[in-house]
Amino acid sequence: MAIFSVYVVNKAGGLIYQLDSYAPRAEAEKTFSYPLDLLLKLHDERVLVAFGQRDGIRVGHAVLAINGMDVNGKYTADGKEVLEYLSNPANYPVSIRFGRPRLTSNEKLMLASMFHSLFAIGSQLSPEQGSSGIEMLETDTFKLHCFQTLTGIKFVVLADPRQAGIDSLLRKIYEIYSDFALKNPFYSLEMPIRCELFDQNLKLALEVAEKAGTFGPGS
Repeated sequence: MAIFSVYVVNKAGGLIYQLDSYAPRAEAEKTFSYPLDLLLKLHDERVLVAFGQRDGIRVGHAVLAINGMDVNGKYTADGKEVLEYLSNPANYPVSIRFGRPRLTSNEKLMLASMFHSLFAIGSQLSPEQGSSGIEMLETDTFKLHCFQTLTGIKFVVLADPRQAGIDSLLRKIYEIYSDFALKNPFYSLEMPIRCELFDQNLKLALEVAEKAGTFGPGS
């Protein structure tokens, strides 16, 4: 079982905290000789496969690493431009790791805002007044669980569909938020959460949830 990520969204729809706990990605690494038999193109500041599926590499996969060195957007960690590097025959043979593109900070902000809007739409569509809004969305690879407090803060957890105890975890996260963010004299409401104790206790809660599935009294 696995808990993939946690989002905290304020009542205005702004993302104030995000943690990736576990991110399974179907990655494929292969050594290539020149010329490269895949067509790569730059899209949204990422180098993506545009044509040439093979050996687990799919169209839309991004270049994640070259010769074991991570790639950030269109540059390697040491500042080399990926497409320029791969166009030089002198750099071959070369090992390239491909996988699903990682979400950028801006994309996470946008997705949090979009979910806030969907949550409001869900409440409006309810045939009964006082709807709690979206509590769970299910796909074949993950479930999205949401708990909204009375003050409008939303705690969102993405987890394996088989993961148990998420309702208890959401309330545990709310408890951690109350204890280590709201009671922090340096924290301002509705603003990004940058509290070390909040981070530590949240990570511990995720570990407990993944192992035990639920929280008992006093946990």
